[in-house]
Amino acid sequence: MTNEHYDLLVIGGGSVGIAAARRAASHGARCAVVESGRLGGTCVNRGCVPKKVMWYAADIAGYLHDAPDYGFEVETRGFDWPALVQRREAYIARLNGIYGRLLDDSRVDLIKGHAHFAGPHQVDVEGRAYTADRVIIATGGRPTRPEIPGADFGIDSDGFFELVKQPKRVAVVGAGYIAVELAGVMNALGSEVSLLLRRQHFLGRFDACIRESLASMMQEDGVDILSSVQLTSVEKGPDGRLILHGDRGQVLEGVDTLVWAIGRDLNSDDLGLINTGVETRADGRIEVGEWNETNVPGIYAVGDVSGQAALTPVAIMVGRRLADHLYGRDPVPPVDLSLVPTVIFSHPPVGSIGLSEDEARALHGDAVKVYQSRFTPLYHALTRHKHVTTMKLVTLGAEERVVGCHIVGLGADEMLQGFAVAIGMGATKTDFDRTIAIHPTSSEELVTLR
Repeated sequence: MTNEHYDLLVIGGGSVGIAAARRAASHGARCAVVESGRLGGTCVNRGCVPKKVMWYAADIAGYLHDAPDYGFEVETRGFDWPALVQRREAYIARLNGIYGRLLDDSRVDLIKGHAHFAGPHQVDVEGRAYTADRVIIATGGRPTRPEIPGADFGIDSDGFFELVKQPKRVAVVGAGYIAVELAGVMNALGSEVSLLLRRQHFLGRFDACIRESLASMMQEDGVDILSSVQLTSVEKGPDGRLILHGDRGQVLEGVDTLVWAIGRDLNSDDLGLINTGVETRADGRIEVGEWNETNVPGIYAVGDVSGQAALTPVAIMVGRRLADHLYGRDPVPPVDLSLVPTVIFSHPPVGSIGLSEDEARALHGDAVKVYQSRFTPLYHALTRHKHVTTMKLVTLGAEERVVGCHIVGLGADEMLQGFAVAIGMGATKTDFDRTIAIHPTSSEELVTLR
């Protein structure tokens, strides 16, 4: 077995792994990335990018539906799911190639295959040994499947992106943003969709105004939201369709496609970590410190496997900052993860940053003051089908520093980024109030709340 040595070896060729390796290489480190699959990881191949493409298609379906209310005579001749999938996958293939060229341009070696630790600083890949002064684990996660009879009749979020034709009758199981997004996309594109929640509400970590407003609009759009359903088994009926059984005697029949969106498992269980001494939790999360260091010197974990916010931009920033810390000349601070903006590409979209009202009150009690608005955006002034917009600012103390901003409505995904900058800088309600509004927009409501 031959041996090759690197300053930094990154296990995982997703967005974070590539970003960290390229940044370290820019500081002069000799780096390599190990990846067994397509470059770009979940985000590029089976997550953010293809999801957003499908969301755009669903969004266009909504505009086509509203077009007659604006005076357009529109004739649609159906929706070609296979054509969309073909174009989407061609785009992703181009991105895979771009990532490969970025590694080449940065002089980062790509090692194809599955990585397995043989020791703290030795990784074996396809029968070849590689050693490194430092190793970053950035292997991400994979969709979770339940252990119930018939679970394999369903698909997970990865399987959704492998569908070559549009399902007619869909059951989506889950209460997180993936479940909400997939249910919304398929409903908007014309599938009959049921969303099955184990508890009473979805998006439990988000502000109540988001949960309540979005659930109401999804139901108005035709999504059948079924609460307090814990599936116990799945069977295939004589007609080939699925029959779902719940723990309270619920039965859902005639399902063409069952999608499991119940969470993600971490890809730390097949790395040979036992050969390193790296400590993990029962769920596979790798314990890390301030600089994402594990308990073993020279081994780091970044992204989903570290238990930090499972968002691609978070992981990329953390990976790059870690590389700057390890190889850069100037000192840099760790990434502040106390204010992470996030978006749910639902219909309509959701934007959220900071504390929910309930979280703020639990921490600060009566020092919290909330400003909220609910209105019909101008776009829907002429449409028969309407989505309302809900906005909430959560403020703290006498100065009313904004510690939370929550939006459900058209444009929420785009407008949040700018407000996140202001909130991250410590903006107060007075700062919002003295900002001149842009009229007519929905975002102006955030600087005119009373």
